[in-house]
Amino acid sequence: MLSAPDTLFIGVSTKMYMGYAQSLAWLEQLVAEVDARPALAAGRVVPFVIPSFPVLPAAATMLEGTSLVLGAQNCGWSDGPWTGEVSPSMLAELGVGLVEIGHSERRRYFAEDEAMIALKVGAAVDSGLTPLLCVGELEVSEPAVAADTVFRQIKAAVSGDWSVASHLVIAYEPVWAIGAPEPASAGYVSKVAAALRGTLGQHGLAGMPIIYGGSAKPGLMPQLDGVSGLFLGRFAHDATNFGRVLDEAFAGRG
Repeated sequence: MLSAPDTLFIGVSTKMYMGYAQSLAWLEQLVAEVDARPALAAGRVVPFVIPSFPVLPAAATMLEGTSLVLGAQNCGWSDGPWTGEVSPSMLAELGVGLVEIGHSERRRYFAEDEAMIALKVGAAVDSGLTPLLCVGELEVSEPAVAADTVFRQIKAAVSGDWSVASHLVIAYEPVWAIGAPEPASAGYVSKVAAALRGTLGQHGLAGMPIIYGGSAKPGLMPQLDGVSGLFLGRFAHDATNFGRVLDEAFAGRG
């Protein structure tokens, strides 16, 4: 999922809010929103969608020929005897382009530690997938402190191998903002992104895509500085809101 340094990414995950039939109906609406914006074909704004695992084969068919990139909500760390897991190689075979790794819910409720996340990141990259690495501080802090926390999470996820980091899209999701009525303030997010880019720049990665998630919704994108897009949740379960954010991203591209 290679892109130019100034590419914006606008994506949405269904988590586990939708059933199978509802997911397909919603995807039809999402495809309509994307098809109504032919400028997406230029690749300056990249839309992506991450439905539940059982939906992926049908979603791949529905998204064929559109600008939407298909993502998965998680992956295993290898092929083999791992009951209940889904390997990155199978996801790639299904047409998945990126995979969400390290979401705070996986870290907290499924005990995924940094070592496991690093294994998943490596396996995803080896399978040709783009890891959408979810990182973020637990509590509100000074932007520089939050950026340091996030940097350490990124470094652990790539096992200190910054060549692997060049394959990532970073989803900065302050844990305290996930599911909140409002996202983190635009000023806070912009300051964290700036501080993080400063540190990443020491490893040649100042231009790494950093998108914001955590109760993100329409109206936020135009207020952000130095952020490479939004990772939307429940607000984009209304497909028209996804379209509104795409329009905001285009407007930002002038």
